[in-house]
Amino acid sequence: MQLVGLPLSTLLPFGAAAAAVVIFFYILKLRRRPVAVPFERLWERVLRDKEATSLFSQLKRLLSLLLQLALLGLLLFALGDPRPAASFLEGRSVVVLIDASASMKATDVAPSRVDVAKEEVKKLVRGLSGTDRMLIAQMDGTITPLSTMTEDVAVLEAALALVSPTDTRADFPRALRFAADALRGQPKPEIVVVSDGALGAATDGLGAVGVGDAKLSYIPVGKSGKNAAITAFSVRRYPLDKSRYEVMLEVTNTSPDPLDIELSLLGDGTLIDLTRLRLDAGERLPRFYPSLSGASRTLEAKLALAGGGSDDLPADDRAYALLPERRRARILAVTPGNMYLEAALLLDEYLDVTTVAPASYPPKGVFDVTIFDGVAPPPAPGAGSLLYIAPKGPNAPVGIGKALLDDDGDAPLGFDELDEKHPILRYTSLGGVNVSRATALEPREGDTVVGKSARGALLVAGRRSGAKFVALGFDVRDSDLALRIAWPLFLLNVIGDFVEEDASYISSFVTGRVFQVPAPSSVTEARVVAPDGTSRLVPVENGRALFLGQQAGFYTLTTGGAGNEGAPTGGGESATFAANLSDPAESAITPQPVLEVGGRVAGAVEGFEIGVRRELWIYFLALVLAVTAVEWLTYHRRVTV
Repeated sequence: MQLVGLPLSTLLPFGAAAAAVVIFFYILKLRRRPVAVPFERLWERVLRDKEATSLFSQLKRLLSLLLQLALLGLLLFALGDPRPAASFLEGRSVVVLIDASASMKATDVAPSRVDVAKEEVKKLVRGLSGTDRMLIAQMDGTITPLSTMTEDVAVLEAALALVSPTDTRADFPRALRFAADALRGQPKPEIVVVSDGALGAATDGLGAVGVGDAKLSYIPVGKSGKNAAITAFSVRRYPLDKSRYEVMLEVTNTSPDPLDIELSLLGDGTLIDLTRLRLDAGERLPRFYPSLSGASRTLEAKLALAGGGSDDLPADDRAYALLPERRRARILAVTPGNMYLEAALLLDEYLDVTTVAPASYPPKGVFDVTIFDGVAPPPAPGAGSLLYIAPKGPNAPVGIGKALLDDDGDAPLGFDELDEKHPILRYTSLGGVNVSRATALEPREGDTVVGKSARGALLVAGRRSGAKFVALGFDVRDSDLALRIAWPLFLLNVIGDFVEEDASYISSFVTGRVFQVPAPSSVTEARVVAPDGTSRLVPVENGRALFLGQQAGFYTLTTGGAGNEGAPTGGGESATFAANLSDPAESAITPQPVLEVGGRVAGAVEGFEIGVRRELWIYFLALVLAVTAVEWLTYHRRVTV
């Protein structure tokens, strides 16, 4: 027998002191108060009866003392928590991995798979023996331990209540590595996986994951796999008409049977399109919506079964996206007069254009972009990013080389090489542009040559004093570029690149990954409010707020004036972004009855039986209550008094 509670060195003096107190009060109970009574012969008979029963009375009083001392002894044993030494050494060390990925939100079992999983784990907790210890961990896009390795049922049940499903895929290999590390060196290790089995292979970048000598058990959850999902969703505005946009989405039927569904598209909460589709089993259907209008900021796609109702996993029936904000850009054109330049700037209604002659530069005001047409004066404060067309003079951002003429019939002057991946050339085709005269540009170190002829660079991009610039080595009127659709596209691409409004805008992130959300580089932290309303501070590094997104929906990122509670207030800048599940593997929710890891098939859970515990203090405490009830009954029946 071994005491795992209070040690014997503490119990003995405490018990001796408590026994002395019990005996002291017992002696006080035996003292009788003298009472004067008149003499009568009746009292003589009473005294004779008293003498005849005195021995029995003494025995009853002794029994009462023994009952009190027995109660004290049982309480002391309970405080000592005695356990058989052999049993103490045979306790199991159990790590329970509860799947809290998106598929566990399925409602094919009521109320949901994750709720059923929690009930199964609760049975395991209540079925622990007195020497078993357990650790509960949530398994989703990461692994989160919710308790220590403990035998305390109350602590384990409190940890179990913290389990909450997320909109991510379960990182099963990472969870297994965590469990193996937590059980290293522990007696009788066991890993219990509670999941629907949609976990994928137990392999990561480090190779196959093993569980060593730990016993692997599996509790399957779920019974159906009826599901259709939105597995891709993105949106972008048209470069030349920012009031219109196009949407691309993909719908996947992960069920073993065909499904008839209704697909709704909503802009700013208003229904834009409703389509009825039939998807065969396992079919992935892309949908493209060109030239839409009516939404200024938010887009949402929704799935529903035709005829009403939803499938078994509502979590992937909705997808979210944000259109880039249509902010007005302040443009300054410094030109002696150029119809082609001024006309191209009129194509975008979100450009506030100010035109001045070179002699009137600089005007009052602050601008996002300044265009120098045929001139290159020193940039004034507040000029923003700079576009030079046929620059000349000592203040040009690049060196001005020799003049180039289209005087070689075998090699027309134009763009012979183009960096077509550069954002200012997106959706343009400059390869066939003919130029009559130009100037070779001489870039500096760190500049990018975006386009060049065989005789010199014609298009250069870079930075000067922290501001972006683009230099074009010829006047558009000395070429046929001004007559091509590529000219306004090029001009708007340059402005879009300068003000960071381009088609590479991320309309939504994918959950389960580290989000890198643009934020001011002057701050070191920001507050993120998740779709469920919870908020937290996240770090900002190199102009990006970094955090692991685990919920689908719309987020709010606020910088500056952060408070301790809730969203920041006072002087902060706020931005909204969206995130989606978009994971066909996680939307395949058909439960798997068998779990295999490294060639080992997980067995059924054994040895967790409610009511069977080897904690003797529980029984000592129950015995105390029983003896107390007996003593109370005998006292009132006047058996022990």
